[in-house]
Amino acid sequence: MRVFLALARAESLGRAGASLRLDPATVGRRIARLEEELGRRLFTRSHQGYALTDEGARLLPHAQAAEHAMLAAAAAAGEEGQGLSGQIRVGAPDGCANYLLPQVVARICTENPGLDVQIIALPRVFNLSRREADMAIGVSAPQAGRLSVQKISDYHLHLAASESSLAAHPPIHSLPDLRAHRIIGYIPDMIFDSELDYLAELGLERVALASNSVAVQFNLLRHGAGLGVVHDFALPSAPGLVRILPQAFSLKRSFYLIRHLDDQRVARLNRFAEALHRGLRRELAYLEGLVAQVAAQ
Repeated sequence: MRVFLALARAESLGRAGASLRLDPATVGRRIARLEEELGRRLFTRSHQGYALTDEGARLLPHAQAAEHAMLAAAAAAGEEGQGLSGQIRVGAPDGCANYLLPQVVARICTENPGLDVQIIALPRVFNLSRREADMAIGVSAPQAGRLSVQKISDYHLHLAASESSLAAHPPIHSLPDLRAHRIIGYIPDMIFDSELDYLAELGLERVALASNSVAVQFNLLRHGAGLGVVHDFALPSAPGLVRILPQAFSLKRSFYLIRHLDDQRVARLNRFAEALHRGLRRELAYLEGLVAQVAAQ
């Protein structure tokens, strides 16, 4: 069943084997043996990979239920008060993954030496049903699927640029003055969530320097390439960046912790989710507090 689930999620012998630490040929043999024992075809094979047949799709929820039961049993068998252990995979948009998660996860792992955490930083929505991650952080609350959604915290964004960039261009006294500066932002057709379409609120259509990665945009700003919208929580890591017209333009967004509904029965994941939620709230408050102190000086 573990091999079946891995192949259903990965749709590739190689990727399924990597997740199970088995070679692809072994994965293929075990699937063939399972199909032979059940007397039905579970996957269709093509040059694009492996896809579930109708029979495989009917088996999938039963295999998932067995997996969740085993995870819950393993968690219940652990000693009360024992530190977290094993591997947990967290998906997050790369702004959060670069400027918040590292320090939060580092603290959790220091308190739980047996814990392995994998952070997947991708500019897209994660599919928890396909087990791309054990839990994910999102910028909007999904409205469909067997998911539990918990709001973590609000966060704020402002326009920012480097001191060198501002010195080399005309002064900015009001929002219309932004048009005399080079704009840095997302690649318009690669914005995966409407909550990230920051520049639309400014009416700026041309993005001279664009990337689907927040980290790339941030580094362009650090090197004086132009101005753009920045998370306040990222600013303490780049002292050379300054906020622009904070009273005239400010955005508020939210982070949500998203989990598969069935995972709420797994004590280990519940404990990690609680620590992650608490740590992110504390780190956000701390970093945005630093920015507020600088602004007040």
